[in-house]
Amino acid sequence: MSLQPFRLRGPSEFVSAFESIEQAGAEAVETGDDGMVAGNLGAIAALAARGRLLSTGPKEVAQAGGLMGYGVDIFATYRRAGIFVDKILKGARPADLPIEQATKFETVLNLRTARALGLDVPTATLLRADEVIE
Repeated sequence: MSLQPFRLRGPSEFVSAFESIEQAGAEAVETGDDGMVAGNLGAIAALAARGRLLSTGPKEVAQAGGLMGYGVDIFATYRRAGIFVDKILKGARPADLPIEQATKFETVLNLRTARALGLDVPTATLLRADEVIE
């Protein structure tokens, strides 16, 4: 397996990037976890499906139509951030607050996408997933 990065400056480059990915002979695409990706997951999943690419990334990728996602529960992370803001507004010094690391990770598998790609998903994989989209 070899990895080849494709950098994008914005959503207007998605189509040309996916064309380049397909021309490179890629079989899969892994998306990053940033604001541009999060705001365009549906478009990314659709382009991956059109190119018959296995698509993975943060768990929201699978929820938007990609094959599989793995990552932190971002909403739980934002809720924790709100607790920190509350403490700071009540006078706590930010330097005195502990650093927290995410502890809840989730795997999401999209069976609709797997079927569309002609993939058979092993039962063991289905059992390990936190969410299976039928």
